[in-house]
Parts: sequence; C-alpha cells; structure tokens
Amino acid sequence: MGRQIGEAAAPAIRLMQENYRELLRSSRERLKLRWEGARLQARKYHPYAAEGARPYLEELEGIAEGADMPLDDLMVLNCIEGIAGDALHLKCTSFAVSAELTAEGHVLVGHNEDWWPEDQDTVYLVHATPENEPAYLAFTYGGLLPNIGFNAAGIAQCCDSVYPNDTRVGVPRVFVARSVLGAGRISEALERAVPPKRAAGYNHLIADRSGELYNLEASAKRFALRYGTAGAIVHTNHYLDPEMQRLEEDSESLFPSRVRYHRAERLLASLRPHSPETFKTILADHVNQPRSICCHCSEQDTPLDRSQTIASVVMDLTALTMAVAVGNPCTTPFETFALEP
Repeated sequence: MGRQIGEAAAPAIRLMQENYRELLRSSRERLKLRWEGARLQARKYHPYAAEGARPYLEELEGIAEGADMPLDDLMVLNCIEGIAGDALHLKCTSFAVSAELTAEGHVLVGHNEDWWPEDQDTVYLVHATPENEPAYLAFTYGGLLPNIGFNAAGIAQCCDSVYPNDTRVGVPRVFVARSVLGAGRISEALERAVPPKRAAGYNHLIADRSGELYNLEASAKRFALRYGTAGAIVHTNHYLDPEMQRLEEDSESLFPSRVRYHRAERLLASLRPHSPETFKTILADHVNQPRSICCHCSEQDTPLDRSQTIASVVMDLTALTMAVAVGNPCTTPFETFALEP
C-alpha cells in the first residue's frame, strides 16, 4: 500500500522535500539546522516508530521505495515539527456536530488545514483498503502519512497542532495520528491517540457516525478529554483543559487561535440547522484576517511563521463522503468523494 502511494504521489513527495530543504536554508539562523542535521535528528525517532507504530513505519518505507527516495528524507518530513522544535507555529481549525443539529440528520465534521503555503501544491487524497483495518479516505500532502479523514467504521479524525513544553524523542505525532485512522470503534481511536513513548501530541478531534464527539488534547506525557455534550465541538491550536494549559509554551502568542475558536463556536450556534453548505461558510470565514478561520499569508511573516489554508474538508460520516477544496475555501470550489469499502 505504501509503495502504491509513493509511486502515485512521487512528484508531490519530491516537491515537499525540496520545499523543506529551502525552509531549513531560509531559517538557518533561527533553527541552526541543515538538511543533513535534520536527517540525523529524524533517525532518533526511528526506533520508537519501529517499536510503537511498526505497521505505519512499514507503510512509510513503502512510500519511500515507491517514490525512489531515502527513508531518512521521509522521516524528516514526518518529524519536522519535532525536529524544528515546534518553531513552525501553524494554525488549524476543526469542528463537528451530531445529527440533531443538522438539517438532514447527518453527522458532519469540518477542518481547515493551515500549513506552509508551498505545501498546497503537494495535496492529494488517499483511498485505501488495509488488510487488517477499516478502509479509509483521507487527504495528506507531500510525504506525510495520511491522518486527516475517516474510515469505513464511521470514525473521523482532524488534527490541530498544540504546543506543550514536554516534547521529547519518541513515536512521532504523525505516526500516532495515522494509527487513529485504523481504529474500529471510537474508544479504540482515543486509545490510539495516546500511545506510550509518544514524542508529543496533537489535539485529535475524533467523531463517529453515531454522533459521539471528542477532543483529545495530548502532550508527550499527559492528555485531557473534552466531550461534545451539546452535540457540537470545536478546537483550534491552544489547550482548553486547565491542566493542559499548564504545559503550554508561549501561550501569549496564541490569541489568533482563541479568536478562531470563539468565532467558530459562534457560527456553529448561529447557522443551525447545519449542512455541508453551512460548514463551508464557516471554513471560509474571514473575521480577524489574515489569522482568520480561512487563513491567508501575510507579507510580514517570517518563513517559519508563514501559514495559509492549504486544504479544507467537510466530512459527512452518515453518507461516508468528503468534500475537499485544495487551497483557501473562500475561492476554491469543493469536490466531493465517497468512501467505497
């Protein structure tokens, strides 16, 4: 499966490698890191991935073979947040509602993937049928393991970067997120989000087709669960749980995340009953531009701070479909894809 992905996405994978080489070159003064040094750093994560996420390490090995690239380079791409010490301050917005808040009684999940803008040209969709896990539909970009999407068991995942102070060398967070897509039930998805010896953590917004909605905020050593008790849930890039907030680095820099969080909450409340169209409206919102839900680059940003919405998705867990816009959803039309187990 990994080889098939690598063969099909080879141009995107090579472009991402070139982009990140340039990122390290342009940020050398700040990061003190060259590409060869990044490869050495990435090798430290390899034994943890082999121990704690072997099927997904094997998948990445297949991607490297299919793309005819060194595995070390693919490990750099999948460990870049840890290698760069979370200096890439990136922005994402995720939200979901259960059936009682929608016009057609469907469970909906929305996500804007805000990342380095050059990665927009490397976005692609993966429709996969693993041997021992549910089939899944997910988008990814470059050489990253797929992790944002949903599977045939009706479980969806969105990931938002968070910034704890307990990061360490361990199972890379992208490997952890890829594992969640393999879960057959929601409790298993939550368990997979917090394996032992993990390097750090994301916020994992996890939903299932019955309308169970969770945010699991993780760090390397701790986690906290927040449940969508009113049939709706939102997350951006700051911790919500008070205990997790104690671990948050540079909390003062995360006010744009707080604005997006409250804006998404307000729109979820005011635009009911929901549909894929109301979700697209929220994803295209420009309040607090350019640090809005629909994120745009600013000319004043340093290379490490440059961020824009490179992909926008609306998942319908009842119909098992995903509407995707590659680029800013304010200008890019959505195209809908169906999961066929």
